[in-house]
Amino acid sequence: MIRWVAVIFIALTVFPLLLPWLQRLGIGRVPGDFRFKAFGQVLCLPFGSTLLVSALAFLIAELLQ
Repeated sequence: MIRWVAVIFIALTVFPLLLPWLQRLGIGRVPGDFRFKAFGQVLCLPFGSTLLVSALAFLIAELLQ
């Protein structure tokens, strides 16, 4: 359980940095991704994309075992 919390935390910190590149692939526009303006900057919290990528990583890991 702690391992998945760590994966989600890391993904939430990495996704906003990679978001301009990932938006070309459709990631960052999934339902559950929150985007809002605050202090003149657009802030993105990609909760839905994080869950989607985490689920895909889990499935790939299970298939490789």
